[in-house]
Amino acid sequence: MASFSKVKGGWRVQIYVKGVRDSGSFDTKAEAQAWALKRETELRSISGGAGSKTHTVGDVLKEYRDKVSPTKRGEKWEKLRLDLIGTKKIDGVEFSKIRLAELQSNHIAAWRDARLREVAGSSVSREMSLLSAALDVARKEWRWLVADPMKDVRRPPDGPPRDRLISKDEIAAIVLAHGFQEGMPVVMPMQRVAVAFLFAIETAMRSSEILGLTSHTVDLEQRVAHLPLTKNGAARDVPLSTRAIELLKMLPKVPPGEPLFNLSDKSRDALFRKARDRSGALEVTFHDTRHEAITRLAKKLQVLDLARMTGHKNLNELMTYYNETAADIAARLG
Repeated sequence: MASFSKVKGGWRVQIYVKGVRDSGSFDTKAEAQAWALKRETELRSISGGAGSKTHTVGDVLKEYRDKVSPTKRGEKWEKLRLDLIGTKKIDGVEFSKIRLAELQSNHIAAWRDARLREVAGSSVSREMSLLSAALDVARKEWRWLVADPMKDVRRPPDGPPRDRLISKDEIAAIVLAHGFQEGMPVVMPMQRVAVAFLFAIETAMRSSEILGLTSHTVDLEQRVAHLPLTKNGAARDVPLSTRAIELLKMLPKVPPGEPLFNLSDKSRDALFRKARDRSGALEVTFHDTRHEAITRLAKKLQVLDLARMTGHKNLNELMTYYNETAADIAARLG
């Protein structure tokens, strides 16, 4: 049943169907009536206290992708993951095609098990968190669900954190495969990727942070790189070593305010993988530079200074990147 009331600036409507209340404000009574009719139909379609008969998992993923993901910094990757989640087949049926009225925990458990055959548990856990967030919005805001279908689904355990350091020989082989040589001009995109790789080892900065640097965000005299927006949503200033400054000065000149490395993250990734494979260091990833850099910097900086430089607010997370071996620590004990 819907009730309408005149309010300042328009009309307010309230509905109550099958124990669920909802309301909205509209400019005209006609808009309020149209919304009430549509919303009451949706709520009446909820079967057995589970979910809507007219909406599917795919509808939830699409609505979340179009309305919620654009409000996040990781919009691009989140949209890709949402599209991927829906394509998995469960007992021959595409996950996105399952109606919310029929969606149960066993469907999600089957989807989880199918993904575990393809990717690591930590990746599946992240995808489950995203799926849970989408279903939660569908339940709380859109009222497409009454119960949480993920409540009783077990998350896969995270695998051990990556602790890969990069040896001096691997670093030398990788930069050589990029066509980079100390003292020689840096001209080609492949050579700029080598400089970014070395700069990452020197600063512990992420690839996206490095590629976003401009003449406006780097102060060569103060030796500071300002990052206005980082992965954790906060700005941070990164102190630069003498070597880091040397690397930046190797780059070709670009117009003021333009990215110093003049590379997209996609091209950086593709060029790095090609050169790395040629070098033979197949196990190395660009993100391993963060492990290598933090392990090196830990020998020079106190832990709070290191956390401030890397942007870690949780020291336990910082420890994930500190991968010094017990043998090396023993050698320093004397």
